[in-house]
Amino acid sequence: MKGFWKEYGICINRCIFFAASVLLLLGVDQYTKYLASAYLKGGHSIVLIENVFQLHYLENRGAAFGVLQGKKLWFVAITVFMLAAMLLVYFRAPKGRRFRWLRLDLVLLTAGAIGNLVDRLSLDYVIDFFYFELINFPVFNVADIYVTIGMALLAALILFYYQEEELEMLWPFRRKKNA
Repeated sequence: MKGFWKEYGICINRCIFFAASVLLLLGVDQYTKYLASAYLKGGHSIVLIENVFQLHYLENRGAAFGVLQGKKLWFVAITVFMLAAMLLVYFRAPKGRRFRWLRLDLVLLTAGAIGNLVDRLSLDYVIDFFYFELINFPVFNVADIYVTIGMALLAALILFYYQEEELEMLWPFRRKKNA
């Protein structure tokens, strides 16, 4: 019985950490989007570094580089699927330090996905406002930063940190190997 409560307590701690971390990051994302809407909407860009970087309000109804404009249902469905997969992997990851980076990464990816999902569901578009004019990079937001850092970290973890067997045990729908 003692082991049950210890295991139950660890699960609760994981849930609390996950929810609190995602909510904190989501709050930062939504607050910055509120500020962008309040101060930049209507063409009031703020140049931070001349010809290099500015804050510029944009309502994005598609994905990066403006692809798939107006495909809200598709984005919502893909996001919900990805959130379910990330939650599954997060809670299947063994406790301990070895998978701490993966759990942190999944917090970043989840916060980024939810941040843009909130916009899509409530506004029918995503508010973007960071613009690197120097390289004419697509306008982006804080949630996009979370997703970009999260994907880069995930790639590094998969390529250089975890072994294939460790990754296979995280996904319950893995293929069975022939004996």
